[in-house]
Amino acid sequence: MDPVPGDPAGAPHPGAPAGGHGPDLGALLRQSARGDSTAFATLYDATAARVHGLALRVVRDRAQAEEVTQEVFLEVWRQASRYDAARGSALAWLMTITHRKAVDRVRSAEAASRRDATWEQRNQGVEHDTTAEAAHASLEAHRVRAALGQLTDVQREAIELAYFGGYTHTEVAALLDLPVGTAKTRIRDGLIRLRDTIGVGR
Repeated sequence: MDPVPGDPAGAPHPGAPAGGHGPDLGALLRQSARGDSTAFATLYDATAARVHGLALRVVRDRAQAEEVTQEVFLEVWRQASRYDAARGSALAWLMTITHRKAVDRVRSAEAASRRDATWEQRNQGVEHDTTAEAAHASLEAHRVRAALGQLTDVQREAIELAYFGGYTHTEVAALLDLPVGTAKTRIRDGLIRLRDTIGVGR
């Protein structure tokens, strides 16, 4: 990111609301989209701790979480113009990007582990039932990913935060800027649709 210029003494930044409340994240994103590095720095200061916290909960490694946080803000700086207030809050948009980046990092690590395990299996030999279990787990993971793709965006967002991110219903509601009842409904409806898509006892 470009160096952040200082604000004139005593002059509040356009993204900073009056009255001591938190900054208007949506306004800061719109200003960042126009190349305003000061607005972006304010956005970073206001949200970096929450972004890092979510990344850490998913990847469970502090160094990896720091790298995910850097990736998130790099994407936000480049893609801020894609934020659409009509589709949700600025914080929810940031958390969605964070969760996606963190899950991608976990999947990449898991893929590397699978490659290592495959190499060991080929060189040491594997019992038949171990191979069968691995194949079954791979099939189940494929079915779950396919089923998630059938959810609406809002259902998938809530499900991923609750079950991949490990958040409670109350925390999901806060992250998505929703009433708790609405968050619970999205999670419940998403689970019902997942069950119907995957099928019980298949």
